[in-house]
Amino acid sequence: MNRYAFGSVVLALSCVAASPVFAQDKPCFESRKDASELTPHKIRDGLPSVKCSPKTGAVLWWGDPLDGTVGMGEMPTPGDYSGGVAVVRPREDKLSLMALCGVACHNGISPPPPKDKNPRSLAMHQDVVADALNLQHGRGAIWCLDCHHPTTRNKLIDNFGKPISFNEPQKLCGKCHGPIYRDWRDGIHGKRIGEWASNGKKRWFVCTECHNPHDVQQGARNSGFAQIEPERAPELPKGLKSADHERHDKHSATPSGEAGLLGRLMQWLQRMVNVARPDPVLPAPRGHATEAGRGAGIPDQTLGVKR
Repeated sequence: MNRYAFGSVVLALSCVAASPVFAQDKPCFESRKDASELTPHKIRDGLPSVKCSPKTGAVLWWGDPLDGTVGMGEMPTPGDYSGGVAVVRPREDKLSLMALCGVACHNGISPPPPKDKNPRSLAMHQDVVADALNLQHGRGAIWCLDCHHPTTRNKLIDNFGKPISFNEPQKLCGKCHGPIYRDWRDGIHGKRIGEWASNGKKRWFVCTECHNPHDVQQGARNSGFAQIEPERAPELPKGLKSADHERHDKHSATPSGEAGLLGRLMQWLQRMVNVARPDPVLPAPRGHATEAGRGAGIPDQTLGVKR
């Protein structure tokens, strides 16, 4: 083997060995594509942090649901999270331009802060909001500066003009969505993963991990939650075409094709047997003879004697 052939073999083996790593490094999303993406990496015992679906790109399962999380922070009102440890996955470090928003462009000097919150067309950010005058959130009742801080653009804003971290968007969303916020706070609305115990450590998914704040209405669909393509059903073992083997309750089981055919055949045979069988001769009814019968010498069915 010459050195060129040997080099080709080494290169091919290197590509084969590296391909799983490249596949493993491909990011996938947890709740909403382009908003809750993460890159799988190795955790303890060599397990992947998450396993991604090759079909949808969504997370199938977590090797460690609390990996990379931080404390959720103080909440103004006690809720379900008060009984345990609530953590979230920080998002500010994932927004690459976040640190520059309040310095390079929106530093209060260039461009100057707006004089009011009246909607106007935007020369930038069409990739986020295609038409700022037709914001798909609030049905025309709100605009960008109802949520974003007017001078510190890498922060959100509460009702009192105080900044809110992008890691805590629930404090912003609760300004308008009070009932939903209370349900989320009490553990009814939203998603939790982690320990089962009520006082255990859980990762909470915040509002913007599941909902797109710039396109909540989704135009004519007006749903509030974008549809996610479902994962295909798992393949049955050993080439089985149905899951009847897992059904132990015969009363609620749905018969397979073969079982249904056999049942119909048995019913048909039973009907044929009933048709071919002669009718049984019923015994004469036993009862008291009538007065006319007695007078005519008809046997008394009861006593069995002639009168």
